[in-house]
Amino acid sequence: MNVCRAASRRAPRFAAAALTAAAALLLTACQGSTPTATKLNPTAVASKSATQVTKYLQISPAPGTKNASPGDGITVTATHGGKLTGVSVKTTSEHAVTGKLSAAGTSWHTSYALPTGSSYTVTAKGTDSSGHPVTATSKFTTLTPATAFHTQIFEGAGATYGVGMPIMLSFDHPITNKAAVERALTLTTSNPVTGAWYWDGDQQLDFRPRDYWPANTTVSFTSHLDGVEGAPGVYGIHDLSQTFSIGQSVIAVANTASHRTQIYIDGQLKYNWPISTGRETMPTPDGTYLSVEKANPVRMIGGGKKGSPGYYNELVNWAVRFTYSGDYYHSAPWSVVNQGTSNVSHGCVNLAPEDAQIYYNLAIPGNPITITSSSKAGKWDDGWTQWFLSWSQYLAGSATHMAVHAGPHGSSFVKPSSLPADTAQAPLGTSVAGNFNAA
Repeated sequence: MNVCRAASRRAPRFAAAALTAAAALLLTACQGSTPTATKLNPTAVASKSATQVTKYLQISPAPGTKNASPGDGITVTATHGGKLTGVSVKTTSEHAVTGKLSAAGTSWHTSYALPTGSSYTVTAKGTDSSGHPVTATSKFTTLTPATAFHTQIFEGAGATYGVGMPIMLSFDHPITNKAAVERALTLTTSNPVTGAWYWDGDQQLDFRPRDYWPANTTVSFTSHLDGVEGAPGVYGIHDLSQTFSIGQSVIAVANTASHRTQIYIDGQLKYNWPISTGRETMPTPDGTYLSVEKANPVRMIGGGKKGSPGYYNELVNWAVRFTYSGDYYHSAPWSVVNQGTSNVSHGCVNLAPEDAQIYYNLAIPGNPITITSSSKAGKWDDGWTQWFLSWSQYLAGSATHMAVHAGPHGSSFVKPSSLPADTAQAPLGTSVAGNFNAA
């Protein structure tokens, strides 16, 4: 990062002094004296010694440092009345090093951890207490860790997801320095979004907006994890980035008591279909879930041991899954007579074939699906259950306990108390708190 400031105004003063001295010499010559010359303002033009420079500009890591801690980054400090005007960093790493100069011009620090196993040359420019230019340099290397963690993101490049879709990161080592990992993550969104990070254990980190994503939003995720010490002695050694899209809003709400499901598209009720959900002994669980995957057909096996009265092994068409344990919206021609009047399924949401096909064609991963009025509570992590949690509960799962505000120019951490009141309404704008509880 280079910071520029206006050139010194001393130059005209030096020129004036030179003209005065020249005039004096001419006057002396006219009087017949031998002309003499002296240096003008020798302090201003004399070179500074290394000791004098470090008095005004100090760089950490110090020159010659081996195995510097990547997480400490680079700090340049102006002292003894000096000012810092710019810092540049050359590195053998493939990633550029950025930083920020303080408003007072007295310090500069890198924005993120330094990539591991790399060499750096830092050049800092500024002025001493009298405004004379000074330059300081430091060459050092960062450590190469013996143990490294790697990160994967679920979202695919260029893929499109529903308005409830969380950003899901997984780590191959347990993370204990969770706040440092969160601070290394940034988002850029085509529409303004406020959300938060949530740790589901030590190896899963999810980002969820406070309310559903705005439809048709482009999301770019970037991590700066190379150099972050995720746990004692365990460092990230690579960065990660991905761009994907949020598509149209498709929201399903199924009521197990009224035996109907509503399908809303971009905020408008489009379909209101009769359904049959789980029978009394196998109720469909309450909760706001997300569509996970779909297939046509899906082989469904269950109902007990093979040969028992309830056993089934069927190919089922137009199936959209929303729990890991096997709950789907799907075509069920065998229960059309019950749809709209009674619950006879093994836990799935049964639809008429033509209705199931319509929903199947609309479904993409991350579409919200809410089940209500069931006698069975939803189970955490049985599917993508991030919307089981209220906003305050989700914030509590962040190591920084900060909200993230993202937009076209990047993201920043903000205090939750500084956010405006949430005006989103369930079920179209957000989920209902406690939605997974049994009726």
